[in-house]
Amino acid sequence: MPDLNKQFNRTTVALLRGDITRQEADAIVNAANSGLRGGGGVDGAIHRAGGPSIMQECDQIRRMEGGCQPGHAVITGGGNLKCQYVIHTVGPKYRDGRVDEPRILRDAYQSSLTLANTYELKSIAIPSIGTGAYGYPLEEAAEIALDTVHKFCQTDTTLSDIRFVLFDQFSYDAFAEKFAKLS
Repeated sequence: MPDLNKQFNRTTVALLRGDITRQEADAIVNAANSGLRGGGGVDGAIHRAGGPSIMQECDQIRRMEGGCQPGHAVITGGGNLKCQYVIHTVGPKYRDGRVDEPRILRDAYQSSLTLANTYELKSIAIPSIGTGAYGYPLEEAAEIALDTVHKFCQTDTTLSDIRFVLFDQFSYDAFAEKFAKLS
């Protein structure tokens, strides 16, 4: 399926299927855990592809700040990746959708975008946060992600290119369905 994109204000928002570790962007977003210790899925792939310098910076953040709480974001260098930075954010562990999970997921996207803006970045690649090991239902997560990005694009942002990079066709299709409804 071809990439989908829309212009919101001065920012192009796109969907593509692929490997986030191969994206050429100012930053990529990592769906991290609170301990910033690497893991499986996107987190493990980013740490493997980026090399040990990313973990060394995560270790330093952990020593100074104790890690990263759900809904928050921290930034490290990109290591061996094709990006300057990795923005690590933590989504909620999904229980039933009534324990503040939607707000925490929204905050994870928002804090990542805000951090990119603080660093005056122009491009960012974002995975589907919280829908792997943390169990957030994909359709609901896609709606929250796209709505948060759409609203962010209405602000005065330095970001001109926001890409959702989705690893499998199932995730891509769920995001594409919600993306089609954005205007």
